[in-house]
Amino acid sequence: MALDLTSLLGPARRDDTVGTMVRGLVGSEILRIAGEIRELVAQGKQVCNLTVGDFSPKEFPIPAALGEGIAAALKAGETNYPPSDGVLTLRQAVLRFYERALGLKYPMESVLIAAGARPVIYGVFRAVMDPGDTVVYPVPSWNNNHYAHMVGAKHVTVVTDPAHGFMPTVEQLAPHLPEARLLCLCSPLNPTGTMISPDILKDIGQRVVEENRKREAQGRKPLIVMYDQIYWTLSFGQTKHVTPLELVPEMAAYTVFVDGISKAFAATGVRVGWSLGPPSIISRMKDVLGHVGAWAPKAEQVAVARFLDDVPATTSYLEGMRKRVDERLVALHQGFAAMREAGLPVRSIAPQGAIYLSVQFDLIGKAGLKTNDEIRKLLLEKAGFALVPFQAFGLKEDTGWFRLSVGAVSVEEIKAALPRVEAVLRQVTGK
Repeated sequence: MALDLTSLLGPARRDDTVGTMVRGLVGSEILRIAGEIRELVAQGKQVCNLTVGDFSPKEFPIPAALGEGIAAALKAGETNYPPSDGVLTLRQAVLRFYERALGLKYPMESVLIAAGARPVIYGVFRAVMDPGDTVVYPVPSWNNNHYAHMVGAKHVTVVTDPAHGFMPTVEQLAPHLPEARLLCLCSPLNPTGTMISPDILKDIGQRVVEENRKREAQGRKPLIVMYDQIYWTLSFGQTKHVTPLELVPEMAAYTVFVDGISKAFAATGVRVGWSLGPPSIISRMKDVLGHVGAWAPKAEQVAVARFLDDVPATTSYLEGMRKRVDERLVALHQGFAAMREAGLPVRSIAPQGAIYLSVQFDLIGKAGLKTNDEIRKLLLEKAGFALVPFQAFGLKEDTGWFRLSVGAVSVEEIKAALPRVEAVLRQVTGK
């Protein structure tokens, strides 16, 4: 008979068994909301789930050639440990991909493969930061607060505004750069679906280079920029993705890219990401992630290498991917625009990139609503419309702004949900 350990194990949140860092680590707000959604769905309620930054395989399957390549690699026995910096063929393919698509030619020692973009971000923080160093990042943004906490960094947040697409300006960042060791930027931005303008990014890049020239003369460590561009292949309309390096080439010595296949090819569960940057940082990231064991599975690496080099297949998939994401974002944006024209208190920012739409429900102070979370619960319970408040991305104020993610819903679900949302807004406002 098995020994039942239930009564001996104690509660899940017993603080005296764990360290100080994890006691202060905040859990994911998005996962908490996901639990509420699962409960409603289990009750048989219809929910348009716009919360998760993921893809439904039904709506967005991975490329057929990639899936077939993974199966073939497994069958061929590609199941042992990969090199800690990635399979050579994949590192070579990523370098060709960047040169071909972004016009950036890197040496081999500048590329590192990992199990998705999250280990890459952790690797950047670990390789660059010492406890007490300062990290500067705009809010809203994804998870910078958690990574900074894990490495014992000092946080400096820069609150952005909708007028600039929730992107920071050089004027906002400049006062904080002299003390910063790491500056975190992301474009297209999670959670807003907006992109930084070339002019603003150029200004920021020039200011970073100027700062680092001063530091070099003073014998101080340079300011490093982590540029998260995991969504760069998903841009819409006339909006063009830009990198700091093409605008200010000297930024190459100070920029570490975060990238991978999870968003471009709807392959969140395949877990293949990469980083490109100065070899002095990349080599140390390799050491960190090697000890953690955060390498991507070998079969997936072999398959991704082959797929990236298949230019017709990648081009065709990305064209279709952009079209399907864009039609969902446009359906939401046009729906909210029509409600606004009808005098309802809602507005959205036209989609620019990624799989997200920024929407403001201007309901604070109406019908007794005081917080974003109260608005969120109202829309979920009364309209079956699930979304995430910007508080989940580091913004503390209750401004009515939310992230809507379209990777797990159909166009039909969106069109069916919008009238339910409109009915709730009319009920709250009496219009």
